Order: sequence, then structure tokens, then C-alpha cells
Amino acid sequence: MAHGEHQYRVSVQWIGNRGTGTSGYRAYGRDHTIRAESKSDIAGSSDPAFLGDASRWNPEELLVASASACHKLWYLHLCAEAGVVVQEYLDHAEGTMIDNAQEGRFKEIVLRPHVVIQSDSDASLAERLHHAAHEKCYVANSVNFPILCEPTIELSAS
Repeated sequence: MAHGEHQYRVSVQWIGNRGTGTSGYRAYGRDHTIRAESKSDIAGSSDPAFLGDASRWNPEELLVASASACHKLWYLHLCAEAGVVVQEYLDHAEGTMIDNAQEGRFKEIVLRPHVVIQSDSDASLAERLHHAAHEKCYVANSVNFPILCEPTIELSAS
């Protein structure tokens, strides 16, 4: 694994000018395109509660997805090192955001990964490795709210 400092470059281009720019709160679209070199574009907007397009990814969904994906990547890494053979991994992650006159922030993210492991793998170890993955997760270590993990482990039938 490469240690040191890593840089990540993206561009976010607003494409919501409806002809009058930001002349009023309802006068402009929230749509944008997220780009990074050699990758597919991500169609973004704001949450529909903030006049965004529900068919496009919003920053809050991307934050929840980032936390989920980072945890999963560390978990698979640690399982591979520990001899736990993961065959399937599906997380139904959910983030809760507070938005009121006093504050706007995430309260928490709850990860709910359902993991299917090879029948001769250690289910207890597989569950414990979620804690270790959480400790290593770059995203979880970078936010100021809790990211909880409620895993389920299933042994494969074959």
C-alpha cells in the first residue's frame, strides 16, 4: 500500500444558469457535472428539498456513498488478509442530516452491510473485522459525526 500524501482532483461545473444567473433563489437550477480525469461524469444537483433534481446525485448522497464505499474497501482488504473469504457484500447505508435555523449538518451515518462469506470462514472474525475497517476508514476518520456499523454476516450455502 502506498503511504504518504495523496491528491484528488475533481471539477464541479454548474450547468444551472437558466438565463438570468442567480438573480433570485428560484431563478437558477442546481444542476452540475462532477468530473475527474479518465472517469465517467457524475450528474449532480441538490436535494429536491432544496430545489434540486431528484434524478441526479446530491452531495449528501455522495457523502453517504463515500462512507459506505470506504468502509467496504477496508473491510474486504482486512478479510483478505485474515483469510475470511467474502463472496457478497451489500450495504444499505443511511445518513441523517439536521437542517434548521440554527444548524445544517449530518447527525450520523449508519452502515448496514450484509456480508456473505464462504461457509468455512470464521463468522465471528468476519463481524469483528467491521470494527477494524471502521478504525482504518479514511472517510470515517475525517468527519465530525458518528458513522455506525450494523453488519449482518451470513455463511454461504455452498
